Amino acid sequence: MQIRAITAFIAGSFPADAASFARAGAFLRAARVAYERAGYVVQTGRLATTPFPSYLPGPAHTPELAAQAAGLARENGIDYVALGPVRLDDDPDYIDALAGPLAAGQAFASVEVASCDGRLSLRACRRCAELIRTVAARSGDGFGNLYLAALANCPPETPFFPASYAAGPAPHFALAVECADLAVAACRDARTPAQASARLHEAVERAASALATIAADLEAGHGLAFHGIDFSLAPYPEEARSLGTALACLGAPAGAEGAVAAAALLADAVARARFARAGFSGLMLPVLEDSALAARAAQGALTVHDLLLMSAVCGTGLDTVPLPGDAPAPALAGLLADVGALALRTGKPLTARLMPMPGKRAGDPVTFDFSYFAPSRVMALGEGPGAGPLAGEEIVTLARYTRP
Repeated sequence: MQIRAITAFIAGSFPADAASFARAGAFLRAARVAYERAGYVVQTGRLATTPFPSYLPGPAHTPELAAQAAGLARENGIDYVALGPVRLDDDPDYIDALAGPLAAGQAFASVEVASCDGRLSLRACRRCAELIRTVAARSGDGFGNLYLAALANCPPETPFFPASYAAGPAPHFALAVECADLAVAACRDARTPAQASARLHEAVERAASALATIAADLEAGHGLAFHGIDFSLAPYPEEARSLGTALACLGAPAGAEGAVAAAALLADAVARARFARAGFSGLMLPVLEDSALAARAAQGALTVHDLLLMSAVCGTGLDTVPLPGDAPAPALAGLLADVGALALRTGKPLTARLMPMPGKRAGDPVTFDFSYFAPSRVMALGEGPGAGPLAGEEIVTLARYTRP
């Protein structure tokens, strides 16, 4: 297990406040030292602000803010910065204004397509789909969409990017862990589902307790409130650190019959563990970040709908999904609407990080010179609502499912 990110949350401002970035940078350096002294590998220190439309005077200032934030992050040793989401009630022109900063990789940001109060915006789905297409084209190879996510029912202070944003002015911090290896260890050679579940449950509680003890010392010493740990079993593209490997160890590789049950078993073990919980704390199924998932997608054994189905019982949504470069906006918008509807009806946070690959078709190879990505192939995408009521711009209200 490694710490993927120590994420600090602060109030945003324009112009970006140099003192706030400096304080956050100092805290992140101290936190990194504390965890590394305890034997942990800390991959990144990150900063997320309150939603940027809440403090910008208008969409035209978005590129300037992104450049300022990126510069201050570099000056203070902060690896990545997130500007937060364009929310359902914000001026939708803020969505279009993100294209340049995202394509340049200056900052992470997001677009809310379904809010925590049960609203699904068809307009936001459509505008976000157009943004995804624009960022793919402007970044050349599609990599710019790594910095963008569509949010559905996502609360603040989630430490995993791009979903991260701060709730308010008081500074906080939270941890995002990379711990798919805990699931692999729990499932490998398990004789029964109950044994695999119990092993994972115990491993998560033990690891969370140790992490929280250090966090409590940091909270007391630096005045930043500890918001919790996101145990989303995030993978790394190696067999022993792959959630796809864990599913296969249970006898149900991703995309095969039984994979949803296997995913539900692992998610349930995490859900029953007792720890200070932040963010998703489910299963993270990023196709390009998981060697086993990437291989299954390359074989055609794992589809976009398989990923969506697993998200219904366990996941954080659709993540780093390689799609055809000519994916039409209605298809992308329809997929975002599916994620939003699923999040609201199941009462869980979900995201979508879709990555059209310019010039590539379904089945074409995908490779990036990026240590967090495994080679795979472009996944097929079906049609979207090009006509009819779902092709409009209305806001649909969906209630969480409850037993009649």
